[in-house]
Amino acid sequence: MQVPAGHFVTGTIQLKNGVRLQMATGAVLLGSTNAADYRSIDPFTDATGAERGYALITAIDAKRVGIEGGGTIDGRGVALKAAEGNFTVRPFLVRWVRCGGVVVHDVQLLNGGAWTMHFFQSKNGDINNVTIRSHGLPNNDGIDIDSSEAIRVSGCDIDTGDDALCLKTTSTQPCRDINITACKLASRCAAIKLGTESLGDFENIRVTNCRVHDTRLGGIKLFSVDGAQLHDVTISGITMDRVAVPIMVRLGARLKTFQAGDTKRPPGALRDVTIENIHATSAQQIGILISGIPGHPVEALTLEDIDIQLAGGGQQANGQDPPEKEAAYPEINMFGSGLPACGMFARHVEGLTQHNIKFTTTTPDPRPLVVFQDVTESTSNKSPTPAARQ
Repeated sequence: MQVPAGHFVTGTIQLKNGVRLQMATGAVLLGSTNAADYRSIDPFTDATGAERGYALITAIDAKRVGIEGGGTIDGRGVALKAAEGNFTVRPFLVRWVRCGGVVVHDVQLLNGGAWTMHFFQSKNGDINNVTIRSHGLPNNDGIDIDSSEAIRVSGCDIDTGDDALCLKTTSTQPCRDINITACKLASRCAAIKLGTESLGDFENIRVTNCRVHDTRLGGIKLFSVDGAQLHDVTISGITMDRVAVPIMVRLGARLKTFQAGDTKRPPGALRDVTIENIHATSAQQIGILISGIPGHPVEALTLEDIDIQLAGGGQQANGQDPPEKEAAYPEINMFGSGLPACGMFARHVEGLTQHNIKFTTTTPDPRPLVVFQDVTESTSNKSPTPAARQ
């Protein structure tokens, strides 16, 4: 399907089997500002309790579909909100539902009403050299890979108001065999996140050689809070600048469901995770935050070759342990502002391996660099390198 150069206003476009949008250089698809022009397909409830399903470009139960070329798709989310008032219709910019063989190459995706691109229960996707810019509204995620498998993301440039790259499972189907590499990421929330919604499992996930900058909350965030078995995850070769918390790992027990008819799971597991070759500057709050819950520790976590420069300037902890908050929404501020360490705080961890970890602080911070509570370390550990306090 050819889209020539020019500006075209449209509501929902649903692609059928074998159809790809071929966007010519200079082609611009503009999302309608009339809410009646959008359709909801396969709706669900996200982690915030909002109903989702509307989309501008979508395909359902289709194969060999996609978007290619040098054009632009602009959802005009802020203008849609202004026109609708209560903003009950919030279309994703692009949504693939139970699709196979999805290709998205070289396009520019702008200003969705909610998430920019959502893969749900889809297989064999290839996203390459895509530019995403989406700010001005809540939930302006970049790419959300949800209960999908064999998805490859490479060479993308993403700057969003919400999470830049987010893997999640809003259904019981797993998210697995995901490979993300050579992306540039910025966000007012998180750059690389697994598990805001985590009902299905996560396995065989690889994120490598990405650059993160100007990210207000977390750089790397790994969560299992709705019963998922999260395992066999490697994140390597990530550089970060101006990120509040470079690394956060959380196993919790919120235990929500998101699709009609799904059954709650018991607390899951978070194990066999490696985070290595990480360099971060200007971390604002803490370098590494790890927490399981009583009776459900994070297991077999390896941290290696990590260098984090901390802004410092924190306040002495008040002597009380941070609250457990087993059922809380996972976020870096969930334990309050009184974390007892400035470099790394780890709690309820069984089998922590750490090697060549370095923290430096650029301004004084009265807290210790590292505090462990209920942590069993691997016998092959080496302690973090003492940080310089300047």
